[in-house]
Amino acid sequence: MNTDEWTQTLGAGPLLGIAAGAIAVLLFLIIKLKIHAFLALVTVSAATAFATGIPAGSVIDTLTDGFGSTLASVALLVGLGAILGRLVEVSGGAQALTDSLIRRFGEQRAPLALGIASLIFGFPIFFDAGLVVMLPIVFSVARRLGGGVLRYGLPAAGAFSVMHIYVPPHPGPVAASGLLGADVGLVILFGLLIAIPTWFVTSYLFGLWAGKNIVLPVPGILAGGEQGDDDERDENPPKPGTVVGLLLLPLVLIFADTGLNTAGSAGWLDEDAGWFQVARAIGSTPIALLITVFVAMYVLGTRRGRGKETLEKLVDSALGPVCSIILITGAGGMFGGVLRASGIGDALSDAMSDLGLPVIVAAYLIATVLRIAQGSATVALTTAAGLVQPLVLGGSFNGVELTALVLALAAGSVTAGHVNDSGFWLVGRFFGMDVKTTLKTWTVMQTTIGLMGFALSSVLFVLA
Repeated sequence: MNTDEWTQTLGAGPLLGIAAGAIAVLLFLIIKLKIHAFLALVTVSAATAFATGIPAGSVIDTLTDGFGSTLASVALLVGLGAILGRLVEVSGGAQALTDSLIRRFGEQRAPLALGIASLIFGFPIFFDAGLVVMLPIVFSVARRLGGGVLRYGLPAAGAFSVMHIYVPPHPGPVAASGLLGADVGLVILFGLLIAIPTWFVTSYLFGLWAGKNIVLPVPGILAGGEQGDDDERDENPPKPGTVVGLLLLPLVLIFADTGLNTAGSAGWLDEDAGWFQVARAIGSTPIALLITVFVAMYVLGTRRGRGKETLEKLVDSALGPVCSIILITGAGGMFGGVLRASGIGDALSDAMSDLGLPVIVAAYLIATVLRIAQGSATVALTTAAGLVQPLVLGGSFNGVELTALVLALAAGSVTAGHVNDSGFWLVGRFFGMDVKTTLKTWTVMQTTIGLMGFALSSVLFVLA
């Protein structure tokens, strides 16, 4: 039986109680009973599916659909990104770029430098891919300067997050702009004006504070082992410019895809032409990363005297440590998929729509409720935009007001990311944090990103 043919009969109250109970049980299993996160997520996802009344014949399909759809977007990016990170790390490229950054910005400004670089990389690259590509540089800086990984990792991760949420060409703000009829150019302009100060306060300053109070060792996840393999590293590392070029290659390919998409939508180019489709495929994130990995294997490996067997060993050593991260992230997507299929998010958003709040407040709260209920920021943003669309189209809003509404929806969609969000597990596992620490750092940071973004978008709406 397909869940599309099934109608949820439970009201918002019981569904909210089930969702809260599921999250509480999940945290209890992981934090108190020390059950592995993968097993706990799969178990709670299945129990939640039955508790919310999803037909028994559809439970397995619901679980695998949520798991598979998350892996489809995450597994390739994490796997390819880990290989690229391993090659950059072992070649000495990460260390060379680290030394260059420190010389230019100074040791005290290293977190700021990493954050600014991540803001630039995060313009065309999705959150997951950008974070994984940047990790070897973050880890290398943290090893060199000390002070724990969070001092350097949170500003970088927060930069990718704010760009992914607030600024086109990322899918959430693009979809919301289309639904509300907002001008994408204005959304980019004001999205940047909101994203940059929001990042500085909520990710950079907060990252420095959290890193000072929670000092975690640098994980060995991209080094092929807990301590890394220093003896494998080249004594003569590549130039920093070479590393920057490799990191920019996927950005250029993805940005070219974005430009082609814009040109095709505007009618400047023929979207049905064969060359157009091939060029867009090359610029897709997985293919762009795949091309970059092969270029890196040649530039950092073959050209520098590494044999085929050595390269194969390096690739294998990169994939092993991230398998756990990929599976846990997929299971987080499974939990979110169950919450979506059960109708929890829809019931809550319908209840929020009837409160008679100002449209920008309603937009933020509906997106926040959907985010908390089902996890995915993109799903929360696009779904909330669809729910407020009748209110917006029925009103008389100017271009800046429509932009402010899109950004308020985006702010709600990032608020309070927790255990049903695949990004929660991705960041937590890569930075070596347990669930409690991830809640105290990543969840708090995501919430402040949302709150500050909503405050700034509200000011924009009032002044428009």
